[in-house]
Amino acid sequence: MSELFCWFCSGIYWPIKYTLLHDVVLCLLKRWYRLCHSASRPFLVLPPLMEWIRVSVAQAEHRRSFSVDSDDIRQAARLLLPGVDCEPRQLKTDDCFCASRKLDAASTEAKFLQDLGFRMLNCGRTDLVKQAVNLLGPDGINSMSEQGMTPLMYACVRGDEAMVQMLLDAGADINSEVPNTVHKHPSVYPETRQGTPLTFAVLHGHVPVVQLLLDARANVEGSLQDGMENYTETPLQLASAAGNFELVSLLLERGADPMVGTLYRNGISTAPQGDLNSYSLAAAHGHRNVFRKLLSQTEKGKGDVLSLEEILAEGTEEERGLEERSPSQLDLVRTGKAKLKALREAMYHSSEHGHVDITIDIRSLGVPWTLHTWLESLRTCFLQHRRPLIQGLLKEFSCIEEEEYTQELITHGLPLLFQILRASKNEVISQQLSVIFTQCYGPYPIPKLTEIKRKQTSRLDPHFLNNKDMSDVTFLVEGKPFYAHKVLLFTASGRFKSLLANRPAAENTCIEISHVKYNIFLLVMQYLYCGGTEHLHIRNTEVMELLSAAKFFQLEALQRHCEVICSKNINTETCVEIYSHTKFLDSPELAAYIEGYFLKNMVVLIELEPFKTLLYDTPPGSPATNVLLDLEKTLGIRIQSIHLSSSKGSIV
Repeated sequence: MSELFCWFCSGIYWPIKYTLLHDVVLCLLKRWYRLCHSASRPFLVLPPLMEWIRVSVAQAEHRRSFSVDSDDIRQAARLLLPGVDCEPRQLKTDDCFCASRKLDAASTEAKFLQDLGFRMLNCGRTDLVKQAVNLLGPDGINSMSEQGMTPLMYACVRGDEAMVQMLLDAGADINSEVPNTVHKHPSVYPETRQGTPLTFAVLHGHVPVVQLLLDARANVEGSLQDGMENYTETPLQLASAAGNFELVSLLLERGADPMVGTLYRNGISTAPQGDLNSYSLAAAHGHRNVFRKLLSQTEKGKGDVLSLEEILAEGTEEERGLEERSPSQLDLVRTGKAKLKALREAMYHSSEHGHVDITIDIRSLGVPWTLHTWLESLRTCFLQHRRPLIQGLLKEFSCIEEEEYTQELITHGLPLLFQILRASKNEVISQQLSVIFTQCYGPYPIPKLTEIKRKQTSRLDPHFLNNKDMSDVTFLVEGKPFYAHKVLLFTASGRFKSLLANRPAAENTCIEISHVKYNIFLLVMQYLYCGGTEHLHIRNTEVMELLSAAKFFQLEALQRHCEVICSKNINTETCVEIYSHTKFLDSPELAAYIEGYFLKNMVVLIELEPFKTLLYDTPPGSPATNVLLDLEKTLGIRIQSIHLSSSKGSIV
């Protein structure tokens, strides 16, 4: 064990630029040794020693440190060992032992003295402030550690109110910032850049320290200056995200702006929707009381600011002639529009994170729905079984502009809506969903079924129809003979050709047709001998049987003619029966037409028992079992053709 310890401490075969302190190495080796000799876990499944070192060094690299300390080992254990956890790393001064090796003797001595000064201040002894300041170097009380933090910042992190007061009395800069550059302060945490003492006090929830700093005239917006873009979170943003109502109230009283958001260095927003201002952070984390406090503070004392309804009614600036307005009126409009944008962003984040109560609160202020926020809110209510809210949201669908009907409505919206219809047999919800489906289907007519022009084939004079003297093939239908001609039937369809080819060789042998009625077979033959459907007289009671026969004999033009007749006979009383027969016969074109009829007239149909039975009580194994899935598919195609295609409604 001692030999292994010396080997690591000597740095032999240690290619990484980070150095392990002797006590840390000893801690690491002892922990590894105990695990290797533990009876609870076999040696082969334990993390190897080099894996411990790799993860520990990664922890040090993340915090921009030159040394690996014991906390890095604990964090490595949290990652490598199941069931092991530890608290997050706290902000504190790093040991400067390794960094000092790169300096000359004088600089190393100054570094050690500065490190000692920080340690004296971090111990909480207010009587050592004067001695500690003398050790910090030329910058005195405002000296920064390698992490870019001043003694006042560390005191705010700890919540040491007495030390904060002593440091302020000693002249500490109350608005000092963690620098962005890493040249002079190489161990600056990326998350703490531009942080101020107030930022750290708010971050750790130390209300008395925040009160003390604000009383000492600390900048309530942290590092943000007037007219400048913000690249880090303000204290109010941090308090809103944490849900600390007391801190939020205190910061708002001191003039913090909830409209301020955060930008990246290149000016791009940090969030896909907006810049995560205080409204959005409170909404995203579900802090409803904080969100309402932010709203009340914004409205307080601003009775002359335009309401959201007035802003929405303003229209474009060009349309309203803003050049004729006074500068104060222009400022009110711009402020109202900025607030509307901020609330839209908050609405997006609250719906994304499932905080539907906050979303409803924002909607009650007059903020319009987007399709995405409406769908996410509806999904949350459905998962939480909140029926009253589901009914309210379904009623609100009519408020969504048709421009919002995007691909998301097809890929995510329709599956959700039909899932709610399938799961909930509540009459109110079913009626509301019917209204939505009819609205999505649009005012355009149902796409018509068109006749198929039959190619000209062999045809015979109707005189030869069922003529015994001149026939060469006989069919037996319902026990009655039917006389026909092979020359015509061979070219009529593949089904007739197969029947004739498989006919027994014996003479005068009849081909039996067992599943078609005689009158229906006669209509089929009339169609073939006359060469079209013009001379057919089909009764409404025969059309479905003729459709079945046409499909069996593979006569597409006759089948389509029957489908056209069926489509003209559809009404609220017959549609369900015709649809059931259509699904049984597997006629997709006619089924799609009837599904369009269902969707267009669903508000009326949903009240009828046959239609309810079709939706909810279709027996398993029935061809119409997946009627809801078919309706969803048909409606998706319809929305695609009306709202998403380049023709915008001409394809119907």
